[in-house]
Amino acid sequence: MAHSLSAKKRIRQNAKRKTINRGRKSQIKTQIKYFKAALDSGDVEAASEQYRLVAKKLDKTTATSTMHKKTAARKKSRLARELNKLKPKKG
Repeated sequence: MAHSLSAKKRIRQNAKRKTINRGRKSQIKTQIKYFKAALDSGDVEAASEQYRLVAKKLDKTTATSTMHKKTAARKKSRLARELNKLKPKKG
């Protein structure tokens, strides 16, 4: 148990930050679920739109230090690769 006032305040701050971060990560997982559902349906337009939304959400989460930049980049890269498999080949 914390004794000093600053330690007690830090515990309160950590608890608040934890709930905020958990919510942001949950939103990303939900957005990825929508993207994968669009991929499974085979609709390239819907999947592209969902990818754009996922990338935006990842970038915003990264800007607030909830997630590391390279983690977000890795997730975006993997999702883009799945989207590109769905798109028809040109040429």
